[in-house]
Amino acid sequence: MATLPNSLPSLATSGLDLPSGTLVDATAGGPWHEPLLWHADEPVRPGAWRDLRTRARGLGLLPVLVDGGRRGLWPAGWELDPARTSYPGDHDAEEVLCGFWEDNADDELAAPDTAWPGLSPAPRGSTCEDPDVLAGEIADMFAESPDGPRFRMGLVPARRSADIPASIGWRGPLNHENDVARLCAVLRSWEDRFGIRVLIIGFDTLVVSVGRPPTTLAEARALAAEHFAFCPDSIDQNPPYGLDLYAERNLLGQATWGFWWD
Repeated sequence: MATLPNSLPSLATSGLDLPSGTLVDATAGGPWHEPLLWHADEPVRPGAWRDLRTRARGLGLLPVLVDGGRRGLWPAGWELDPARTSYPGDHDAEEVLCGFWEDNADDELAAPDTAWPGLSPAPRGSTCEDPDVLAGEIADMFAESPDGPRFRMGLVPARRSADIPASIGWRGPLNHENDVARLCAVLRSWEDRFGIRVLIIGFDTLVVSVGRPPTTLAEARALAAEHFAFCPDSIDQNPPYGLDLYAERNLLGQATWGFWWD
């Protein structure tokens, strides 16, 4: 995939004031020819996401919180696979979602009318908060939460936040989609319509901040179909079950969206 020059090999001389950390080049097929990401060796501190967003962007690096989970499984053990990852810009978000919908909706939703409804429009009545400011505020909330020790500050060479999973060859949605760049095409579309930022990435989990969430139930219901296509497990295996309840409780006015693939 097309990428910016990777600044991670020269991170030590970049002038960034970073805590001790780890450069990760481990993949499912052995060491990669260059580091895929850096993450701190200590829990994230409040303000770190915001600080690195400002200082590292000029180096072609974007911040993300790395979630080691309750078992402390960090990216060196995630079996990343950049060799199998294409470029997000080569895929059309609606085509990707429509294909997933057709593969899953009939069996899993058991709805009488399962035709793909199309992409939902950007919310009309929502005033978009600055996506980066909001993401920094939410990152601080996670850092200060009881689960704070499981999150570490990370840096990824990526052109835009939506591309972060593809840039590291992430395999979290492996049982749903082998080429995560196809899902990143959807994240790009959500970035444009809803002001999302990829905020947290774990072994098989993803959390995004949402600068322009749905403000009406109709908008939320339209978006719920996209979420189901993107990650059926988020609805099928987690209450509330069903698109209407999911739309009302998980999307309407919500500043974060979370996904998990079985």
